[in-house]
Amino acid sequence: MKLSVITLLSTLASTEAFAPSSFGSNAKSVTSTQLEARKPFISGNWKLNPQTKDEAVKLASDIAAKITPDSPDAEVALFVPYVFIEAAMTAVADKLQVGAEGVCPEINGAFTGAVSTAMLDSVGVQWALAGHSERRVIFGETDEYINGQCLKLIQQGMSVMLCIGESESEYEQRLAGAVCAVQLKKGLAGITKEEMSRVVIAYEPVWAIGTGKVATPETAQNVHATCRAIIAEMYDQETADNVRILYGGSVTPESVDELMAQPDIDGALVGGASLDSEKFGRILNFQ
Repeated sequence: MKLSVITLLSTLASTEAFAPSSFGSNAKSVTSTQLEARKPFISGNWKLNPQTKDEAVKLASDIAAKITPDSPDAEVALFVPYVFIEAAMTAVADKLQVGAEGVCPEINGAFTGAVSTAMLDSVGVQWALAGHSERRVIFGETDEYINGQCLKLIQQGMSVMLCIGESESEYEQRLAGAVCAVQLKKGLAGITKEEMSRVVIAYEPVWAIGTGKVATPETAQNVHATCRAIIAEMYDQETADNVRILYGGSVTPESVDELMAQPDIDGALVGGASLDSEKFGRILNFQ
């Protein structure tokens, strides 16, 4: 369990708090008196990889083998292509969760190529991604569509990892906080305080995804603290203290330990490194 003191930023909408050169340096903060234990969550997103079922089974098996009695007390999940879900589940047994990379917000009907929450639930899937930047940018998924995904997953009794984050131009214009606020408020619309126990947030600065660039731990921590403050404003402090907020964006074995040492970073959503069992094994065995 990760024990942290939650830092609240009093200037949620301040664009000056998100300057590239001094991210968060102008924000005043107060410290909550409540200590919260949040179980770390390390997850991998395979995207359009690997290319065969045999490769998927081997990769899933090799990753599962990296979880030992000496590993941190963390939740681990792999988000994999639909066609590999059941094979990956068999390969990892009860070592970790296998989730879906997305879902259609419709439950049935004339939606060629779509996969519903009921379909995923029927094969044992409990987690799915929503709002990943590649889905937003490449496939044109809107905040309203993403909200529909979140609501359907919650209604199905499943859990959702809502991805948020700013582009490089938005970051350079000091709009990170504003972008995250909009994506959080729109993505979580209609989800109750009680249902937030089945929501995890993944902050992924788009400029860091697949580029090799990683936000400094201090930058990531400041954004995470801001996101937690936004959630407190939307719900209450208890909900904000309990929700897990992960960092994504070229997380590597070299960067994970310092990122995980930050009080408001509760885990990682890992892209490229999750396709290498040695690298992902080191990440899930963070120190």
